[in-house]
Amino acid sequence: MAVAAANSPRATPAYPSDGEKYNRAVQILRTVSVLAYFFAGACAIHASQLIGAPLYWINRRLYYAYMSLTKQSFGLLIATMTHWWGPTTIRISGDASVANQIRKTEDGLVEFSFPERIVMIANHQIYTDWLYLWWVGYANSPRMHGSLFIILKESLKYIPIVGPGMMFYGFIFMSRKMAVDQPRLAHRLGKLRTEHTAPDGSKYLDPMWLLLFPEGTNASQNGRNKSAKWADKIGVKDPEHVLLPRSTGTYYCLNELRGTVDYVYDCTVAYEGVPRGKFGEKIFTLAGTYVRGQSPKSVNFYWRRFRVADIPLADQEEFDLWLRDRWYEKDALLEQYITTGRFPPSPADALTKGQESFLETEVRTRHWWEFAQIFTVVGAFALVVNLLLKTWTRFVSVFS
Repeated sequence: MAVAAANSPRATPAYPSDGEKYNRAVQILRTVSVLAYFFAGACAIHASQLIGAPLYWINRRLYYAYMSLTKQSFGLLIATMTHWWGPTTIRISGDASVANQIRKTEDGLVEFSFPERIVMIANHQIYTDWLYLWWVGYANSPRMHGSLFIILKESLKYIPIVGPGMMFYGFIFMSRKMAVDQPRLAHRLGKLRTEHTAPDGSKYLDPMWLLLFPEGTNASQNGRNKSAKWADKIGVKDPEHVLLPRSTGTYYCLNELRGTVDYVYDCTVAYEGVPRGKFGEKIFTLAGTYVRGQSPKSVNFYWRRFRVADIPLADQEEFDLWLRDRWYEKDALLEQYITTGRFPPSPADALTKGQESFLETEVRTRHWWEFAQIFTVVGAFALVVNLLLKTWTRFVSVFS
């Protein structure tokens, strides 16, 4: 794929944070505050899920709609947490296939207009890639942060509070053994492609953004070694900046969802400050981002869209070649980014009047008070319980 030169190239700095921004006392305060906020939010969301769990046996449609609301709450939790403790610039461009689907809003944010049902694929740079992509769902019109589904490694479901919460979200946990994973995938994807009947008799599908990381793991030295070994085994070129994708899971998902989803949206992600040959997971740690003030100066997205009907899904070997070619294109995009500090700009003929080639924004909610939604259900439940207890106490005192 030919990669256009950036309009305003600039060198990527060798290190993103220029040292720790806060002294030890401030770091302790930030640690306490961010953990308190995340723990309180996660507990409130999980408590909301437990409160709504009986709906599963009462009305399944209502149950899934309710759990979608709790998923929205988690999207708000990570967005506000990133805005307050790990702010970063989001820089966005894309090719002609996503023309007019990403625009700047009057309040300085960005609004996406991706469809309600897509499969999203991305390279996996650091552990928190999913966090920034979840924010894209929030920034979409209509908002999709309550309809995001992620395929994760199985060990994550054992994390206290967060793991069971993700199980309520309908996330798909994989053991990386297809004999074990295929029945799980079939069950969950079967739900995601199920048609429903509206009161007027029309058929519809639930909104769904299915996020896949075909590399299977984030880029690291261990992953780099495995990718090189696999490339040598099958006799193909090993890319420099991404890992070779494994096509089996993606191929299965697309075949299972074929006919219910029209597009695959591909996002190439790059973090400012990762030198050539280094790995973002070593630079942008959770402690660095949220405690020491060493968040990425910019998170860069380059978007492309592919029609599912144009993807070779009849034969897995052909699909494997197709997916690998897309990853070689990603490798070329990342080479340009590392060389110039920019992905290719959005083409001029794909821009609306007055729109810039690169859209810049930040991870935050549109309204400062939206974080209160996280605690709404638990707060309302506590008020109802308190009212019932007071009523019962008064009743007992009257008739005793």
